[in-house]
Amino acid sequence: MRISRRQALALGIAAPALLRFGQARAATTLKISHQFPGGTATEGDFRDRLCRRFAALIQERSKGAMTAEIYPGSSLMKTNAQVSAMRKGALDMSLIPISYAGGDLPELNIGLMPGLVTGYDEGLGWKNKPIGQEFSKFLAAKGLVIITWIWQAGGVASRARPLVEVADAKGMKIRGGSREMDLVLQAAGASVLSLPSNELYAAMQTGACDAALTSSTSLTSFRLEELAKHLTTGRAKSYWFMLEPLVMSKAVFDRLSSEERDIIVSVGAELEAFGRTAAMEDDVRVAKVYQAAGATVHDLDDKTVQAWRELARDTAWKDYANKNENCARLIKLAMEAGS
Repeated sequence: MRISRRQALALGIAAPALLRFGQARAATTLKISHQFPGGTATEGDFRDRLCRRFAALIQERSKGAMTAEIYPGSSLMKTNAQVSAMRKGALDMSLIPISYAGGDLPELNIGLMPGLVTGYDEGLGWKNKPIGQEFSKFLAAKGLVIITWIWQAGGVASRARPLVEVADAKGMKIRGGSREMDLVLQAAGASVLSLPSNELYAAMQTGACDAALTSSTSLTSFRLEELAKHLTTGRAKSYWFMLEPLVMSKAVFDRLSSEERDIIVSVGAELEAFGRTAAMEDDVRVAKVYQAAGATVHDLDDKTVQAWRELARDTAWKDYANKNENCARLIKLAMEAGS
């Protein structure tokens, strides 16, 4: 059969396009977005380093069939849009405090429930206990998959006076990081504000925020030591731990081959030890950074932690459990996991 010159040209154009499409389908490139400062595989915020290690390992294990591009500093999309985008399959992955999506999914606020998790062992133990299995099941139903479980202890940077005891909060403007933490702070007499940790510097600089509760890593990555006169650390004890996992869109996860999914899951699990070690190192390092900047450093004792925990149990825990049946079941399982 003879074809016209126009048909031949059309076929000539279409063939490279088909080849390009085939190449794109042959290799999977995942986009990983997060709010933290960018660095390298060996230098900088450990959460960015963890993402870069993840990218390198999946590329190595898949022999180049899977790669990942890292977008630090919310350079791909705004921080608070990331969970919604993953649920829709519009974003592949993010490393994000899970409670940031608590406004839409109140169940996720258990990831920053003051006084509930008391240490790294307890938090990381969730993964293989009924609480972790139930939480993962809920996330999957909402389009999310935890790839790497990461917990971080929380500390406080404050501009003028320390925030250590419950009574210290009275009259202060404080960023708590979750609705449940805000309930505790309000019960202690504080006013609260809600914003992601990458906006804390500006808020403290302008005086809109007197004190900020955030992870040890964020306390340094966002240079809050330049503004704070006091630091309360989580290096010995803390009344809150934050679940800040590497998360993947379930729609994207399900589109991968079984071999690719196995690689993703195994690499994610291997990185949990790195995340734990790095978080604990930052709990110690943050005190040195703030001392060098001239801030006064405070640690928590058992009595103070217990006072915060009791306030949380009477306010945040009750409020969360009353949200719905899912929340009531999750907090019951979390309490059993810590007993």
